[in-house]
This record gives sequence, structure tokens and C-alpha cells, in this order.
Amino acid sequence: MKYLRRFRLLVAVLGLVAALSAVGLAADEEQIRVAIVFDVGGLGDQSFNDAAYVGLMKLKDEMGAHTRYVESRTPSDYEPNLSMLAREGYDVIWSIGFLLEDAVRKTAVQYPDTMFGIIDSGFEDEEYAGTLQNVMGVLFKEHEGSFLMGVLAAMTTESNVVGFVGGIELPVIERFEAGYKAGVWSVNPELNILTNYTGAFDDPARGKAAADSMARFGADVIFHAAGATGLGVIESAEEQGIWAIGVDSDQHHVAPDAVLNSMIKRVDVGVFEGTLMMLEPDFKGRTVFLGLAEAGVGLAPAESNNASEEATAAALEWAQKIASGELIVSEFVAEVYGAFDKK
Repeated sequence: MKYLRRFRLLVAVLGLVAALSAVGLAADEEQIRVAIVFDVGGLGDQSFNDAAYVGLMKLKDEMGAHTRYVESRTPSDYEPNLSMLAREGYDVIWSIGFLLEDAVRKTAVQYPDTMFGIIDSGFEDEEYAGTLQNVMGVLFKEHEGSFLMGVLAAMTTESNVVGFVGGIELPVIERFEAGYKAGVWSVNPELNILTNYTGAFDDPARGKAAADSMARFGADVIFHAAGATGLGVIESAEEQGIWAIGVDSDQHHVAPDAVLNSMIKRVDVGVFEGTLMMLEPDFKGRTVFLGLAEAGVGLAPAESNNASEEATAAALEWAQKIASGELIVSEFVAEVYGAFDKK
């Protein structure tokens, strides 16, 4: 029931853009100010952070917002960066990534008149009712979109060995892993899935080393959920003549002949529409969820898809089942292993 309430809320969110566009911003209103604080990965990952930046630029282009972004060099920068932007008078400040959660929790209390959004994190209802009424959390159902990548991988592999490369072992990345493995084993429970967590989102060399190792053990399709580290996975796939699956943004352009598809995660939508929602006068803190039913995750566009027609059709069929609620994809790796009797 909790998910259902949030899904109904999300319908209102998705309709907000059209409503605000119809009303428009009055010419004499003060220009809205929106800023982003990035995790240590920063811009240029061609994935998660860059997708957030697209949303920020959409606010600038379509809403006339004054925008700014700050890249954090170390985790100790998170809270000072958020506080600095709040003092500078930004109306909405976004934190991009789960790791900024504690900094948001502390800073939002100190600046109750500033709106704070965070991607990949949410808070308990009790916190919203108490001290975080100026905070929006945006969570994605990465396991749903990753399930489709698993289907594509299982129907593409010729070696019967595929791989998953994660960044830091966090709940959000484990959702990618869980969904991917469920998708692979739903097609063929006999396939072998290699797994490697590199411990970093900003180290392409680690990603390349992980993928190189998997290729030596026979993996011919490797899905990454590792930010800029994943660029190394794609580089390895291109060199090894195997397939990589991109994440968050459409990564086809990175290596057009080596990227099978990408699990699109609409971080840009979260930033853009979440900002509009927080600018409403009656906004109260809340968390929204974006999955396949809300077009928050999914396949890359057709022009970026290197999977076969058969594999693509199968993935789309599974997508309909997930979006309708006919199939529930677990977000927990242990549950996926249990469902397929894996150790």
C-alpha cells in the first residue's frame, strides 16, 4: 500500500510539467535558482551525473532558471557545498547520489526555507513529518530496468557466461545486480554470472581490469552499474570484441559497436520534475519512486540498440508484465538467489 500511495502521487508529479507550462512563470517574478552538488565522480561520467546535468540544463532552457553546479572532491565536501549554496540563496539544491544522504539530512534542518532534493535516497515518513518537510527524495526501481538488460544478455551470449560490474556495494547498486540476475536466469537459469564490485565510481582503470578478467573467464556480455568506472568496462568490451551494457544514460556513443544497450535511468526527469514540484507553495517533504510503469527506467532508444529483434521483443514483453504488476522483480540479491536456487 505504501508503494501504491507513492505511485498515485507520482501521477500528479508527471502531470505537473504540463500544468506549469500552461500557467507559465510571470515575467516580473524573480528568477528561480537551482543548483546541483555532485558526488566525487563529478561530471563527465557519461552516465549518472551527466544525466542529472541534463535535467539542470532543461530547467535553464525551459524555465529560465539560474543554475549552478558544484563538484565534490572528497565526501567531506558534501555538507559545506550544500551549506554554501543555501547561503547563496538557491531555491532548490540537488544532491546527486546516495552518499550525500547524511549531508542533506543535516543541512536541510539548518536551512528550512531552502528546498533540497536528493537522487537515489529517500527518508522515512516520520522524518518528513518532523524536520525534513523541505526535502524530496527520488528513488528509482533500477531492478526493473536491469531485469530487461538481463534478458538481453541471456539472449545474446554465445558463451553462456555473462558479467556484472558494480561500483560501490550499496543498496542502489545491488538493485541493479538483483534485477540483472533475475532477468538472466528467467531466460536461462543455467547461465553463469560473474560479479565484481570495484569499490569506486570514478576509476575507469578498475572497471577495465574487472571486465578484462571476466572476459578471460569467458564472459561475452557485461553489464555495469559503476558510473565513470564503467567507461573502463566499455573500453574493455571494445578491445575484447564482446558486448558491454551501459547504464543510466544512453552510452551507445561511447563505443557504437560494443554497447549492446543501456539501462536508461531518467535522473534528468527526477531533477527537472522534482524541482517543479518543490517550487509549489504547498510542497511538503516526500519521496517518489520511478519505475517501468512511470517510464523512469527502461531500454535505450531503438537507434542505440544492438540486440537482436528477438531479444528486444522478449525484453519489451517482460517490460509490459513488470509495468502492469503481473511480474514483481525483487530488489534484493539474496531473494533472487533463493528464487532460482542459487548459492
